[in-house]
Amino acid sequence: MEKIFVIGAGGWGTALAALLGGKNYNVNLWARRKELAEEINKTRENKQYLKGIRMPETVTATNSIESISGSNIIVIAVPSNFFRDTIRMFSSHISNDSIVMHTIKGFEGATGRRISDVLSQEIPNVKKVAVMSGPNHSREVAKKTPTATVIASNNKEVRDYLCRVFSTPYFKPYPHDDVIGVEICGAIKNIVAMAVGVCDGLKLGDNSKGSIVTLGLTEMSEIAKISGAKRMTCYGLAGIGDLVATCYSMHSRNRFVGEMLAKGKSIAEIKKEMHGMVAEGLDNAKIAYDICKRNKIDVPLIHHSYKVLHENMDVKQAVAQLLNVV
Repeated sequence: MEKIFVIGAGGWGTALAALLGGKNYNVNLWARRKELAEEINKTRENKQYLKGIRMPETVTATNSIESISGSNIIVIAVPSNFFRDTIRMFSSHISNDSIVMHTIKGFEGATGRRISDVLSQEIPNVKKVAVMSGPNHSREVAKKTPTATVIASNNKEVRDYLCRVFSTPYFKPYPHDDVIGVEICGAIKNIVAMAVGVCDGLKLGDNSKGSIVTLGLTEMSEIAKISGAKRMTCYGLAGIGDLVATCYSMHSRNRFVGEMLAKGKSIAEIKKEMHGMVAEGLDNAKIAYDICKRNKIDVPLIHHSYKVLHENMDVKQAVAQLLNVV
């Protein structure tokens, strides 16, 4: 019998815990704050991050690190900048035979590393590693809206097994072998979504957004190519699928950031409005910019996104220059 441990009681971690619990798996959902774990167990709802979704009785929220012991499937759903410190807390309690799958769409801010690289550094003896990514808004999955995703691993048995574990009539995972490409796509699409949010905030219309999305897909494929990924990954669920969902959805945190920037709000003001939610694109823009600069890649969308977010370039000026090159 699988013992499943989900690290991270944000929206996505909670949605996946509910999905697995709905399949009658016994799931522990770890929350960083003890009071959140207690509230979930008492009310059967994560009111802060996934309000209105009832948690199955097979899901138990916990704040105990030791509870991970004996888990054969570990799912990590925390923001990228908290990932290393979080996995270090649990590392001594994770079995070498466990499957560890992360769902993070971003690079590590301090190093610019992909998350699977950080995993290999922190828990080098664990070889069964995977990543889940795709057009997967947590609230839609929690409401059992039809959704597809990919689960990528270098180990065929691992990715096929995880696809069976997570598969439901409404949630369809597809196995994938390009871990690098899936992680690159998940990070870059956040930057594009912020730019599309800016277009929405400035009311520039669908034509402009279509041009920005196209440019973003081109830059995504260029970064995938120089990173050793398969360019075709960019044209699947983890690439263009997630790109479209993130750029056009009302649920998208990154699109929201761009829209608020266009309305003149500061990053600090926007973060306050997000009530603890994290938009990975804020850090991803700088990391992607540095990667492209080192490799001498022409990426006007990433370049201007970095300038707006980190060098206070005027948003309207950035968009005007971008639309001149697409």
